[in-house]
Order: sequence, then structure tokens, then C-alpha cells
Amino acid sequence: MPEQETPNTETEQTVETPPEGEAPKGDETEQKPAEESVPAEVLRKKLTDANAEAANYRTKLRETEAKLSSAKTVEEFEAATAVLKEQVEALERQILLNEVAAKYELPAALAKRLVGATPEELEADAKALSQFAVAPAPESLTGGLNPGDDDEDFDPVKAVADFRRNRY
Repeated sequence: MPEQETPNTETEQTVETPPEGEAPKGDETEQKPAEESVPAEVLRKKLTDANAEAANYRTKLRETEAKLSSAKTVEEFEAATAVLKEQVEALERQILLNEVAAKYELPAALAKRLVGATPEELEADAKALSQFAVAPAPESLTGGLNPGDDDEDFDPVKAVADFRRNRY
């Protein structure tokens, strides 16, 4: 006869149901901040690039699998694994370069020029290069307000009344 487990009351969490008419408190009612909208063309290009990169990795995987399956001697197997290890090291280096470049907001052209063997050396080089990187020009210098955007006239009395009504 199996033993029955007794619930441990110290680690259990109780779930309280709110009274009728009230919304439950917690993650369901929290509002997420509005995300910045990204143009569809940019998203399509990123998706296309990611799909092309994934296809490239799939073909490399198939080539490596074919090499490993056709290896009949220990030397052939070691040669195939050596090639695979070189590819892994190159990809790890590229990931490290991308992370450091993103941390210091370097453009892709300067990210390729980072020099160093350790992450600390790469960060020091990225810090030095970031002084020469030119910040991209903003799309608009209007500060978000364009005089021609509003079709209706501004009524200060109405604005104050709306403010007073909505401040509580």
C-alpha cells in the first residue's frame, strides 16, 4: 500500500480569489509599456537574413554529418572533428565580437575591426573605437511635436478642465 504524502504548508502558496466585481491582482492586469513600432521592411529584411543564416547552418550541418558518417579510420574522423572545432571557434569569436560591438554601440563596419584574444582586450579596443564612431543622424529633429499635426485649435480652458477631471 503506497504512502500518502502530506502537503507541506510552508512552501505552498495560497491563491486568493478576488470578490465579485473586482479584477484579479497580479500579472494579468499589469499593462506593458507600448513597444516602439518597427517598420515592416526592416522586420522583413531581418527575417530574410535570419532565414538565410539558418539555411547556411543547415547545409554546414549536413556536410559535417556526411564527413563524419563517411569517416572509416580514426584519422579521417579526427580530421572531420578538427574542421568542426575550427568552425565552432570561429562562430564563438563572431558572437563575442557582436556582443562587444553591441555593448559599445559600434556599427558593423567597425565591429569587424575589433582586435583582441580575450573579452577584456576586445572591450578595451571597442571602447577606443567607439570614440571614432559617428552617431547616426536622427530621423527627425522636431522633438515629436509638429505644428501642422493638429487639425483643431487648442483651447487652454478645456485642457485645464480635462486635466483636473483626469488627475485622480
